[in-house]
Amino acid sequence: MNTLKRLIRDKNAATAVEYGLIAGLICLSLILGLEQLRDALLSLFNLLTTTFLDSRN
Repeated sequence: MNTLKRLIRDKNAATAVEYGLIAGLICLSLILGLEQLRDALLSLFNLLTTTFLDSRN
């Protein structure tokens, strides 16, 4: 029981949770941003491939 009370009063655990939430938000933002970058690059490479293949014929 004393261990539980000590954990509840411990401020370091709250700080660790806050840092974990911040890191999670940063990771989520990166994933969403990189998905959009992937789509843009895929469109660009498809355009370049189509243009290159059309110019050969």
